[in-house]
Amino acid sequence: MNTDHCLVEREDHVLVVTLNRPEAKNALSSGMLLGMYKAWRQLDADDDLRVAILTGKGDVFCAGADLKAMGGGQQDEEFQKFMSEVPDLHWQALLRHNRPMKPIIAAVEGFAVAGGTEILQGTDIRVAAEDATFGVTEAKRGLFPLGGSSVRLRRQIPYTLAAEILLTARHVTAREALDFGLVGRIVPKGETLAEARKIASQICDNGPLSIRALMQMLREVDESYPEADALARELEVGGPIFATRDAREGPRAFAEKRKPVFTGE
Repeated sequence: MNTDHCLVEREDHVLVVTLNRPEAKNALSSGMLLGMYKAWRQLDADDDLRVAILTGKGDVFCAGADLKAMGGGQQDEEFQKFMSEVPDLHWQALLRHNRPMKPIIAAVEGFAVAGGTEILQGTDIRVAAEDATFGVTEAKRGLFPLGGSSVRLRRQIPYTLAAEILLTARHVTAREALDFGLVGRIVPKGETLAEARKIASQICDNGPLSIRALMQMLREVDESYPEADALARELEVGGPIFATRDAREGPRAFAEKRKPVFTGE
C-alpha cells in the first residue's frame, strides 16, 4: 500500500489534500483512500484547522476506481486490516458519509469522472478548470456508483440532468457543470488551486464559531426538513453565536475600521 498516493499538507489554518497518482490519472488506490480517511478525521479533530482543499496532482483530478486492479482481482492485505477495524473507511474517505464539520473546497483540473465526480458531491465549494471533465460513468462498465451519486446528484442539480448523467454515463464539460450547478466557478487551466486558496483564505478570515455553526446547519439540515423545523433548528444553532466574544469583536472592528481579531470565543 503506497501511502504517498495521498499527500496531506498544512498551510496555516488550511489542510491541503492532494491525490498523488498522476501516472494513473489519480485513480483511487488503497493508500489514497487511507490517506483521505485520515485527512478528514484530522480536519475534524484539530480545532486550529478551519478548511480543507482537495485537489489532484498533475492535470487530472481523479479518474475514479482503478479498473485495471479491479479486473485483475488485486487485493491489498494491509488495507484489508484497516478495513477490518473501520469497515466503512473507504466510504468515509470518499465523503459518502461522516463528512467533516468543516468546509472542503475542491480544485478540479482535467478529468473528474466516476469516483472523481462522486467525491466532488461530498465537497462544499467547487472550482473547476476550463478543461475539466465530469461524469458518473459506472453504467458504461456494467457497474454502479455506490459513492452516493444516485442519491446526491439529483439533490444538487436538476433531476432531469442528473438522470441524463447517470443513465447515459456521458462526459460533462466544465461549462455544462457550471450551468448545471455541479461546480460554482470556472478558472483558466492550472489556476484552480490558487483560486481555492483564495476562497480558503476568505473563510479563515471569518469568525470560526460562525463558520462552525453554518457548517452544522449545512451538514444536518437538508431539503428533507420541513421549513418550519429547519428554521427552528437555525435559531437553536445560530442564536448562541450572538453571545460570544467574537460576535462583539466583529461589529467593534467594523466601527473602528479595522480587521477583526477573532479568538473562537
